[in-house]
Amino acid sequence: MPYKFFKTYTRVTISLYCYIKEFVPYLVADYKKWSEFEKIPRVASHNEVGVVELMPISNEELYSFKYVNGHPSNIQYNLSTVMAFGALSEMNTGYPVLLSELTLSTAIRTAATSVMAALYLAKKDSHSMALIGNGSQSEFQALGFIKVMGIKEIRLYDIDPLATQKFLENMKELAPDVNFIVCKDATEACKGADIITTVTADKKNATIVTPEMLSPGVHINGVGGDCPGKTELDSRILDIAKVFVEFEPQSRISMAKNQVVRAMMTLPYLTL
Repeated sequence: MPYKFFKTYTRVTISLYCYIKEFVPYLVADYKKWSEFEKIPRVASHNEVGVVELMPISNEELYSFKYVNGHPSNIQYNLSTVMAFGALSEMNTGYPVLLSELTLSTAIRTAATSVMAALYLAKKDSHSMALIGNGSQSEFQALGFIKVMGIKEIRLYDIDPLATQKFLENMKELAPDVNFIVCKDATEACKGADIITTVTADKKNATIVTPEMLSPGVHINGVGGDCPGKTELDSRILDIAKVFVEFEPQSRISMAKNQVVRAMMTLPYLTL
């Protein structure tokens, strides 16, 4: 979302710390019932500048969908790069019981999912995190990992220095005790990190993190690679790592052709 709006939000929502932390147990509870949900991959419409997606899900009682876009170049028009809304209805009657704006909820849910995965997969004594891509979502990621995982050092890198500057301005009051380190490139950001979180947006089949940049036992949250063309990880990492995904059919659609993972485990497997 545009900087002028997001700065206002961060100044008045220090409670996001608590909200992301409280969100995690709800995610775990839902993943324990994962087989009860009817799910399909996102219904996506792409063009050269972005994507619009519908994300439906239901169980025996309720049906829900989310509409969400992803247009990284919107910032030049002073428009949000991500916007979302959705609805919830009863399965037995079809009666809609909720119509909601979901942009902020999307940001919170994304961060909470990263934190949930790290709680199960990252080293218990993790204290340092690389944060590659310093747009709005990175701030939610930072808040979640600081509050829930006790992260004390965040190593920042973005190809746009203004994004990193915005991040620092917004976070200085929210996390004054955290050591934020601005790095010259992704390699420096990953050096010594216990956790690497990538939250980039461009559909350029990018390779941002390579095996040579990793320390033994590091946990990677590949958040930005959520549709075809939005790659972040060198395919060699997927060959040597244990790979956990939320919904395998969607993950296989989103992966680049050279990112062939023969064995995936789903996040719900961790919560059983």
